[in-house]
Amino acid sequence: MIITGFSGAGKSTAMAVFEDEGYFCVDNLPAEMIRSLIELFMHDGSKVAQAAVVSDVRGGSYFGGLAAMLDDLRAIGVTYRVLFLAADEATLLTRYKETRRRHPLAPMGSVADGIAREREILAPLLSRADVVVDTSGLTAAMLRRKLADDLLPNPMPGRLAVTFESFGFKYGPTRDPDLLFDVRFLPNPHYERDLRPMTGDDPRVVEFINRDGELDDFYARLYPLLDYLLEQYLAEGKAHLVVGIGCTGGRHRSVAIAEHLAARYGRQAEYLVEVTHRDVSRPA
Repeated sequence: MIITGFSGAGKSTAMAVFEDEGYFCVDNLPAEMIRSLIELFMHDGSKVAQAAVVSDVRGGSYFGGLAAMLDDLRAIGVTYRVLFLAADEATLLTRYKETRRRHPLAPMGSVADGIAREREILAPLLSRADVVVDTSGLTAAMLRRKLADDLLPNPMPGRLAVTFESFGFKYGPTRDPDLLFDVRFLPNPHYERDLRPMTGDDPRVVEFINRDGELDDFYARLYPLLDYLLEQYLAEGKAHLVVGIGCTGGRHRSVAIAEHLAARYGRQAEYLVEVTHRDVSRPA
């Protein structure tokens, strides 16, 4: 498996997927060294049957020989696939901003300039890719699951990755949810001095939210809706679903409900469940 694509699009995450599957993995390998590595694997006595290598613009002038190297591999009968990871410019800029790393093609300039240069260099390889994955909007966990389902030999069929994400409306809406539930109508533990420092993980907070059975009533109506929708998304072939759950500050009600739903649907074999809490660490 030859892994390439945009810097910041998730190549390291992709390599980890194959490494976990037992592939021999090498990161940032120049094209000529890929050829030498494969020749080593083809010798009698080699115990390497599957390998994954990442080759990208970090290889500098050596990266330009990747296309020719692929032709050579095809000519000598090596079976390979090219995985190309892409993302939109806004996503790449956000990831670079979060990690504060410099773009390999613009170490002293703007990240946007580096992305533009990289797009030109990668164009020939994009057209030759066997699999193209757009990682925009995917968390690392979502990307791992997608690659495992799509590219590994024995994926678990018919599984939907579901992320339950809690957040606080006072800090802005969550980013691009597929479903969003506003739970600010439930009793708010923030106004109870003893409960305010706690989070929705604490049973005392859950008990307060459900003090008059409001939470049970909410679940009684929510379960049938989610059961129906998740089944429909699964039948449609959707790979990933993000369910946003918002309260005022993102510490109590939304956290409790996200954890509860993750536990409920995590017990069902057809779903791969992840729970995240965007604002739970903010001060009460």
